[in-house]
Amino acid sequence: MTDREAQLKALMLRGLDGDALAWRHLLSDLGAHLRPYFRRRLFNGGADAEDLVQETLIAIHAKRATWDRNQTFTAWAFAIARHKLVDHLRRQGRRPTHPLEEASVLFADHTVEDGATRADLSRCLALLPARQRRLIEDVRLGGLTVAEAAERHGYTLTAAKVSIHRSLKSLNARFAPASVDGGEDED
Repeated sequence: MTDREAQLKALMLRGLDGDALAWRHLLSDLGAHLRPYFRRRLFNGGADAEDLVQETLIAIHAKRATWDRNQTFTAWAFAIARHKLVDHLRRQGRRPTHPLEEASVLFADHTVEDGATRADLSRCLALLPARQRRLIEDVRLGGLTVAEAAERHGYTLTAAKVSIHRSLKSLNARFAPASVDGGEDED
């Protein structure tokens, strides 16, 4: 059992036994894990992510009596969060296309480096024209298929594929270290 699992499970058990402070602490900790989890999976980030955090915390609160004390807590909480995300995407007319993760994704440590990486990525993508940048963000970061992103941004499927390829090639040429032998890679 991981330290995080042990900590959250202990808070859940104390909360179920009537410890209101432990319950508040558990919901606060869960919210801190849920926000980045939802933001990474949504197209508009913040607004819907916060709504999903609240919906998930309410569901955990409402369904707390269904949790089996002999089972892992994080897997149970993750299942609720994932169902809330899927329900949200269905309401928007989207279907998740990524493979299902394990609960560890939700409760993975998030570091300062994660934020720095996102900031670096934003600065790199800002070098692209807005239309190309949005296409890359939707396909490579947002999880849309190329066809979905092409339709969303007014590209043909072929034009979207070419734009993505050229944009990534341009960024790679700008930021990739120079090759040792000085030769260029072929497509």
